[in-house]
Amino acid sequence: MTQSFIRCDNLVKIYKVADLEVVALQGLELTVEAGEMLALIGPSGSGKSTLMNVLGGLDTPSAGKAFVGEQDLTEMTRADQVRYRRQTVGFIWQQTSFNLLTYLTARENVEMPMAFNGVKPGERRARAEQLLADVGLADRMDHRAPQLSGGQQQRTALAVAMANQPQLLLADEPTGEVDSESANQIFDTMSRLNESYGVTVVIVTHDYTVASRVDRVVGMRDGRASTEVLRRRGQDGLPITEEEFAVLDRTGRLQLPQGYIDELQMQNLVRLRLDDDHIRVFPTNREESNA
Repeated sequence: MTQSFIRCDNLVKIYKVADLEVVALQGLELTVEAGEMLALIGPSGSGKSTLMNVLGGLDTPSAGKAFVGEQDLTEMTRADQVRYRRQTVGFIWQQTSFNLLTYLTARENVEMPMAFNGVKPGERRARAEQLLADVGLADRMDHRAPQLSGGQQQRTALAVAMANQPQLLLADEPTGEVDSESANQIFDTMSRLNESYGVTVVIVTHDYTVASRVDRVVGMRDGRASTEVLRRRGQDGLPITEEEFAVLDRTGRLQLPQGYIDELQMQNLVRLRLDDDHIRVFPTNREESNA
């Protein structure tokens, strides 16, 4: 059986802040297939950005396992992490100022990661021009970042992220600082890169418009994957089925959707009943006969 491209198994990340320990990931389990385009959503503090940092080789888990391809992210040295970030993963951040050097042109920004990887000048230039054409900026490649709109800067950042032909593209709120039209252009660009290059794309977003355009959305809560929305699309690209699931991990943990909990006023203990083909869950303040 072929293994998934991204595999997180009981992943834990604990940060120490002063004398306090903050558990950002609490036994998270997640798999992502090669070439998949996935959105991560959830409230602040749910662990989304921590997971992105782990998958990007920017942070090391406290416990558990995380693999990208055959690379074990939990066993990497500092040198391994640098090599991984240069060769396997590409990043795009919400803040446009984090993505580009303002004194370089768009093409020079795209060429820079390749220069660090020892790519020859002619090849760097040709690949940079192709990537900028791919993101719709062939006519803006000699402009510096301040001469580009926010949306154009983010699309340039996508070209930079793809410069070293990564297998994994991580986008942390890539549409957070642009208007809706630019957000649509950025998402369309990520979709084209996903289809053209087969790159696996993981997007952290609070933008439900963006989340609604991918076929798999993982909701995070309290440092774990809690829900998944799966969509199947017709030939016209429009969803023909959409279903939300709760995530049951291998230890049997299940997070009920918060809306259900609030509606039924569930607290502390709940009753369970096993029927022939399903499990019923109901609050302790309701009689079982009425469940």
